[in-house]
Amino acid sequence: MTRLPHSPHALVTGAARGIGREIAAQLTKAGAVVTVLGRQKAALEELVAQGVARFSVVADVTDPAAVETAMREAAARQPIDILIANAGAAESASFARSDAALFRRMMDVNFMGVVHCIQAALPSMRERPHGRIIAIASTAGLKGYAYVSAYAAAKHAVIGLTRSLALELATTGVTVNAVCPGFTDTDLVAGSIDLIMKKTGRDRHAAISELTKHNPQGRLVSPAEVADTVLWLCGEGAGAITGQTIAVAGGEI
Repeated sequence: MTRLPHSPHALVTGAARGIGREIAAQLTKAGAVVTVLGRQKAALEELVAQGVARFSVVADVTDPAAVETAMREAAARQPIDILIANAGAAESASFARSDAALFRRMMDVNFMGVVHCIQAALPSMRERPHGRIIAIASTAGLKGYAYVSAYAAAKHAVIGLTRSLALELATTGVTVNAVCPGFTDTDLVAGSIDLIMKKTGRDRHAAISELTKHNPQGRLVSPAEVADTVLWLCGEGAGAITGQTIAVAGGEI
């Protein structure tokens, strides 16, 4: 069983649903004090009411000032030991139809959102004896997929950031890693399934098969499997794991 330092404070972005919610729940179960950050105040408050998290703060990760304010509010309760940069979004389009605005949207939320959160949390985290920064990237950050060039480019940027920052912080107590899920059973992937059905006329089973064909195990990854990996990286035994990109994808990578 993963051992966490005594009651660390973990902040999870994009935690209202899917992978982020599951990460928050598992960290809470493991004994962490969890703050969830996102745009949907009511949804975050519901997580607190359900015991998934202890606290919530509202911010859009694309807004550095809002992130700074939210991080300051969270850290005032207890210094942040663990940052899970999970917030993200995906849009699908051919490269020919991917205009500059689409690329900016994907970079703003998937890459700059990670940058803003790390920049806000890192100064005080470096003063702690144990720090963990984990970006939830994607297998799209490790390979290409057709029709998501902007999304894949942003996730590749997250991987580059992870590897570089890990080297800068190697002599501190802070580790930096990325977890790269394959297609996961979340609302985000459900949207992709609906889009495939709309564009191709296929039924839901055929649309799901279009995504699961990428996974050698022939299935969608579960949010719990991603959260298990994150929990391990947060543990005391993972202090030598830094600068890594860990694929949770059934052998796809």
